[in-house]
Amino acid sequence: MSKFLKFTASIVLLGAAWATNANAQDADAGEKVFRKCAACHAVGEGAKNKVGPELNEIFGRVAGSLEDFKYSKAMTKAGEEGLVWDHDSLTEYLAKPRDYVKGTKMAFTGLKKDDEIANVIAYLATFSESAEQAAAEPESAPAAAPVEAASTAEPAVNAADAVIPEHGVYHLGREALPEEVAAWDIDVRPDGVGLPVGSGTVADGGVLYDENCAVCHGVFGEGEGRWPVLSGGFDTLTADRPVKTIGSYWPFASTIFDYVHRAMPFGNARSLSADQTYAITAYLLYLNDIVTEEDFELSNETFSEISLPNEENFYPDDRLEEENFATNVEPCMENCGDGPAEIVMRARILDVTPDGDEENGAGGID
Repeated sequence: MSKFLKFTASIVLLGAAWATNANAQDADAGEKVFRKCAACHAVGEGAKNKVGPELNEIFGRVAGSLEDFKYSKAMTKAGEEGLVWDHDSLTEYLAKPRDYVKGTKMAFTGLKKDDEIANVIAYLATFSESAEQAAAEPESAPAAAPVEAASTAEPAVNAADAVIPEHGVYHLGREALPEEVAAWDIDVRPDGVGLPVGSGTVADGGVLYDENCAVCHGVFGEGEGRWPVLSGGFDTLTADRPVKTIGSYWPFASTIFDYVHRAMPFGNARSLSADQTYAITAYLLYLNDIVTEEDFELSNETFSEISLPNEENFYPDDRLEEENFATNVEPCMENCGDGPAEIVMRARILDVTPDGDEENGAGGID
């Protein structure tokens, strides 16, 4: 082979290696971008439909065609008219979903940056065998298993190996290990008991909120579609249609922290660290004008300084001390009132749940 051909072949091989590495980097970056989608969509082994459909094998899929997911009529119609997901169609859809498929129920307004769109598509391509590959990744030998260093430390007690004590009426199961109890013991009380050590600023919380919360709750907490509103609603509690938000209704800041830490982001609960939860809580307080500075830092040490506007309208349940309750310890279960029962008012239908499959609890966002 001539020197020229050898040189050309070397350049081609280097180019292929560079392209492969670039694709891998794009997919890695796309995994981070996908966090904005994970509240509604799942991908990977064992992925199931959530509020939105699972996205395995999305490339080559006819729009609105998963049999076990309830799509919007607009998305189903788009598929019937020939929309198939590929690099080009996904690029346009992810930029402006509501413009590309008019009538879609997807609340997300779209990715603003071209590189984020390209990266998340590269990430989705790793879960789709039919995706076009710009450069095939070379097969590599499996990495050798690391040799574990000998340790003289006593092995930790695994839950499965714990001694089963004889306790309880039926002598079934075993006592929970301390670490198992600690994993569930994360409640936070109004006085701050239970707060983990940590801190976060309003500014940091704004970034985290945009990535994890805005898709459902809106950029300013105004709520997308019929997802819950988190800010505003001041002076509406006595109105015919009260707007119950953190600023207008909630009693304690501990409720915000506890709920976000325990149940959010939707579809990816318990994924936020203590510092991230403090930051998002601080930002939610900021959206409701409870704190006013972007550099405000909320922490386990400053938490007790926060007081929500509606706190004084909540009071302890003192029914045990109430006169009628105290004299009627046994509750009345029949014929408790004088004369026949009469319906004087009906509860208003709130209708706050986004559209979806009411029977299976799936669907609602394309």
